[in-house]
Amino acid sequence: MTLKRIILAVLVLALAVAAYFAFVLHWSYSSGERAGWIQKLSDKGWVCKTWEGELALVSMPGSATVEKFLFTVSDDQVAAEIVKVMGKRVTLHYEEKVGLPTSCFGETRHYVTKVSVATDISLSPGVVVQAAPAGPSASAAAK
Repeated sequence: MTLKRIILAVLVLALAVAAYFAFVLHWSYSSGERAGWIQKLSDKGWVCKTWEGELALVSMPGSATVEKFLFTVSDDQVAAEIVKVMGKRVTLHYEEKVGLPTSCFGETRHYVTKVSVATDISLSPGVVVQAAPAGPSASAAAK
């Protein structure tokens, strides 16, 4: 009779752990966007591979202090999109995950889910400069 109770307790514990991980991985504490320039993106991990990166946030052009936004990408397709836009000012959409017990799921709490190229650069409140369009028509317009 005690062996059945032990097996039942182990099964209940395993089910509770699985439910906790399912909840934490699919629930976001917060979500938002950050804009800046991708400084680094690398595929890291011994067993659990994730993409870890840095986004340089510049509050004012010419400012000496650069804040870094550290992020994790778990989707290889999103990581490939980030690699394509490196060197351009981008906007990263992220979700903050809280409660993951190990670094196997990523080194940060901020998981990037989408990337887009920023079309304007804010110089100060109310002053915005439109970025030059990319491609052959941009070089022809400059001449």
